[in-house]
Amino acid sequence: MTFVPVMWTVWSSLVVITAALYIYRSSLTRDEEDQIFLDDSFDHERMAQAAIVAKVTRVEPAIRVLQWLVIAMTVFVLAYYVRDILVHLNILGS
Repeated sequence: MTFVPVMWTVWSSLVVITAALYIYRSSLTRDEEDQIFLDDSFDHERMAQAAIVAKVTRVEPAIRVLQWLVIAMTVFVLAYYVRDILVHLNILGS
């Protein structure tokens, strides 16, 4: 297998995983309330909101890492094609 399909496969896999985590996070935060009740009769609501926040905080580091990986891979893909253009124009030696 040549290098270019592998490069595009890695990039697209990272993008798909990042998008899936964004969708998962948005589905979690959809149920989050803007108003928190501090009365003791709403302990079940407080526990449900705490569970949502815990899940979101578990997903956040993975999203940040994947964002940086996607950015790095995008820069790598762009650098590859800029180098390829410069080689084909005989500006850069092979």
